[in-house]
Amino acid sequence: MSYLELKDIHKSYYIGKTAYPVLKGLNLNFDLGEFVTILGESGGGKSTLMNIIGGLDRDFTGTVKLQGQPLDHHHEHQLDQYRRETIGYIYQAYNLISHLNVLDNVMLSLDMTRLSRAARLKRARGLLNQVGLTDQLKKYPSQLSGGQKQRVAIARALASDPQVIIADEPTGALDSQNTAEVLAILQKIAANGRLVICVTHSSTVAHAGTRVVQLTDGKITDDQVIRAPAKVTKSRAKLASRPLPWHISLLTAFKHLRHTWTWNALIVLGTAIGLFAVMLFIGLGNGLKGYINHQINSLVDPQSITVMRYVDSTKDQEEQFAAQADPSAAGSFATHMPTFSTSQVTELQHLTHVVKVEPGIAANDAMITIGKTSYSAPQLTTWTSANQTSALKAGHLAGNNQIILDQQSIAQKWSANNWRKLVGQKVTVAYRTLNSQNQLVTVQRQLTVAGIAASSTGAGLNAINYETMQSMRAAAKVTTQPTFVTVRIKNRQQNEAVVSAINHLKVNGQQQFAATSISSALATVNTYVNLATMILAAIAGISLLVSALMIIVTMFMSVSARMKEIGILRSLGESRRDIRRLFTSESLMLGVLSAILATGLAYGIGLGLNQILYRIAGYNLVQLEFSNVVVIFIIALVIAWLAAILPARRAARLNPITALATE
Repeated sequence: MSYLELKDIHKSYYIGKTAYPVLKGLNLNFDLGEFVTILGESGGGKSTLMNIIGGLDRDFTGTVKLQGQPLDHHHEHQLDQYRRETIGYIYQAYNLISHLNVLDNVMLSLDMTRLSRAARLKRARGLLNQVGLTDQLKKYPSQLSGGQKQRVAIARALASDPQVIIADEPTGALDSQNTAEVLAILQKIAANGRLVICVTHSSTVAHAGTRVVQLTDGKITDDQVIRAPAKVTKSRAKLASRPLPWHISLLTAFKHLRHTWTWNALIVLGTAIGLFAVMLFIGLGNGLKGYINHQINSLVDPQSITVMRYVDSTKDQEEQFAAQADPSAAGSFATHMPTFSTSQVTELQHLTHVVKVEPGIAANDAMITIGKTSYSAPQLTTWTSANQTSALKAGHLAGNNQIILDQQSIAQKWSANNWRKLVGQKVTVAYRTLNSQNQLVTVQRQLTVAGIAASSTGAGLNAINYETMQSMRAAAKVTTQPTFVTVRIKNRQQNEAVVSAINHLKVNGQQQFAATSISSALATVNTYVNLATMILAAIAGISLLVSALMIIVTMFMSVSARMKEIGILRSLGESRRDIRRLFTSESLMLGVLSAILATGLAYGIGLGLNQILYRIAGYNLVQLEFSNVVVIFIIALVIAWLAAILPARRAARLNPITALATE
């Protein structure tokens, strides 16, 4: 039984429906240790025969057997494995990959073996030493002579330790000295127990082998043994093969990316600009939300919920709604606003997440007399935790029989420049309200100014503590029950749940309370800001479509420029999946580099913008979060992957024979 057998091989090419036979029923047997030369003129079918033997051509009839087992040329994975394990190619045109150095070209085959990285490197260096290229490892093909390139091709063909070496016109581009050296190497390979099949049109080269097969017009016209082949006493231990690992494709893609860095740098820059624009708008949205929250939180405590008594009438609801927006605004409703009973305040205290309940009383149309001058205070309320201490511009919080006056509507009217001197002075506070007989009475007391505060609303902030307000009203014999309650919760995340719980408290089926919080307003504002941010980011993201088209065009151009490389990789045993992975990896690297550059630009330019904007707003308005960076990387990878699908698919579906023939 021969090692390799060809039975009744027919091959035709078609132009339209017309068939042009190339191989016409070939029958050949080959054994290990033979150096078989196939001699024939150009166009006689020699290269076609080699492509069939090498597992590249699948469109023929007949049978190819390896060690008695037929090869299924319609089973692509089997042929990939066959080329990886059994076949080594040596070409007339060398077919070295230009962007890989000598050592990397030889490593291409070794990367599909199960040797360790160190063992693969050792074997590659050893093979290059055997062909006399020890000092050329780091050179690129363009830096080698023709003879040196063919030696690299021989070392690569031997790297995976194949049993069959196919040499297609290996000396066609060499001078006589290099021809003799290459033939000596091929003879040595056969003598070591391998099968060497050499295609040539030179009778000199043909007679360097052990057997000459004459191929004329697609038929074998002579098959002559001219010397005894090498004796193969025992089978050699072969290197175990494996499919190409994904990280090798990634590394090869990186080497090509590095080799063509000037071209790819423009693609990376264009994509990075689009990603940067999206990232900057997201950062501005983050900063704007933060600024709004900071400004509101500095004026009103977001962990405080204002609770009023629920009323049914439309007019009362409108007035109460205005009061809910600001506890101090409750003064305009105070003369007839429903009050809270002690049990109702206790009921609020017992709600989940509530840590503190502060009853309060509001009055409207108060008059504050300083010396002989009276000033109007449309709102007089009790101080609660809903008011921020940061609003104080002078003095301290009010104790018993003390008051905090509004800076703009009271203090600065009293003295535009020396308003701070009001702290510690006596003022008279008076307002009118209804007693239990529905009669107007005056509530009045002399109080000491404890502090001056800046109001967060146009109505002004004039406040006393709850005990003082109760004492003043008790003296005037009017109700001292609270007209509003401030409920404080553990953290703002519980805000909506507590507001909902309060608004759903019922007695005899009737709603008792109406609760609102600044957090609800903040949530609404943040929703609008998020929406605006996403719209702006989407507009900026249109540029990413251009970036995707740039990558698609680049990948298609790369496929066209690297067709021969694709054919070489397929001939070495790489699968269609490996080719897809190669081009997809390169595209994804472009995406990652673009995202890295975009992130750097966003942080750098964002830092510069913050330095400018901080002088205006006193706040960093560009705020980039780690999650934003992650999103940008995901967007970049998705764009790169989508852009690579069609080019990578085209590369993988290329006919390796056609690809190898590309100049």
